[in-house]
Amino acid sequence: MHEHGFDGAASVAPGMPLAELDTPSLVLDLDAMERNIQRMAQFAAAHGVQWRPHAKLHKSARIAQRLVAAGASGCCVQKVAEAQALAAGGVRDIYISNQVLAPQKLQRVAGLARQLQQQGGRLALAVDSAQGVAALAQALQGAGVPQAVEVFIEIDIGQRRAGVAPGAPAVALAQNIARQRQLRLAGLHAYHGGAQHIEEGGQRAAAMQAAHALVRQTLEQLHAAGFADLAVTGAGTGTFALEAASGLYTELQPGSFLCMDAHYARVQPVPQSALPGPTHFEHALFIKTQVLSSCATHAVVDAGHKSHAIDSGLPMVWNQGQPPLYEFRNGGDEHGIVAPRVLHGALHAPVPALGQTLWLVPGHCDPTVNLHDAFVGIRGGLEQGVVQEIIPIDARGALW
Repeated sequence: MHEHGFDGAASVAPGMPLAELDTPSLVLDLDAMERNIQRMAQFAAAHGVQWRPHAKLHKSARIAQRLVAAGASGCCVQKVAEAQALAAGGVRDIYISNQVLAPQKLQRVAGLARQLQQQGGRLALAVDSAQGVAALAQALQGAGVPQAVEVFIEIDIGQRRAGVAPGAPAVALAQNIARQRQLRLAGLHAYHGGAQHIEEGGQRAAAMQAAHALVRQTLEQLHAAGFADLAVTGAGTGTFALEAASGLYTELQPGSFLCMDAHYARVQPVPQSALPGPTHFEHALFIKTQVLSSCATHAVVDAGHKSHAIDSGLPMVWNQGQPPLYEFRNGGDEHGIVAPRVLHGALHAPVPALGQTLWLVPGHCDPTVNLHDAFVGIRGGLEQGVVQEIIPIDARGALW
């Protein structure tokens, strides 16, 4: 218990009716989440690819283990501290899909690699520079890690973020890796984060077609240089079906499909295509909030942006899968403003009443999760549901 005597979600007991849950709370609809997991597992199996969901969304060892039980090959993380938190919770196959350069971080990487190898597990990392390769190899050697650690060369396929240039620079880095006995080249990391949220389907497909051409070019040059049996990992919730259809990728990394968010709900399918997209999945993550104040034009709820991230837009006020009746406006740290939508000059719905419960779909699920200590896992839907379990967000704040 915290010194102030309040434990938040940790004090919620299984069996509690959802109507009694305090606000604002981060609620995970387990039934919807499990249907989303089943859909992704079926898609991956049908296309002959592995799937390694990105844990930067849920940051939970318990959820990562459920995904592995459903057929996932392991999990991705973005930070060393995330990897450590999930490993402490029993996750054994972890890929840090990011570069690690700081000596103090590399010491932690080496310790975690040794620990997972001793447990029969695996740690892999992304690299994109000769300096990073040398520093990682030196840290592993200094720590006496018994087996070579797998690395993936991250190539820049259009986002202009991290990654070595495709083609010859990637081949040169592969040759550098081959000279390090502490490392083993596993393949390419080819992820276009900027394409995930291109809302118009045709534009998104065009961006990924150009990206995949760079992946193909790099693979061909690597094969010509004598590198064989290379995996290609990448993809996100906005583009996973395009990566699978390309025939280039052996592993998909989507994460947000698990629970979805308001922005992904606006990402449209690819025209004239049967490929699934984000709308193939259900919303499973919600903020329960309550009306604190009300007037003739709007209501004020207790969910400000300390309870949900707004970098990808404001939350959507949930209407059981139908078009929203209300719009959400930013009211600051601790307040949200909810007003009826206007349709043909008339209010679409009455102003919410004092004490009324509303459900928000966060604009961006990943940073929203990082604001909370735990998910309140429920079954039976938002109207009549009950709490089944409290799921700790083990890697909350794990930024190092």
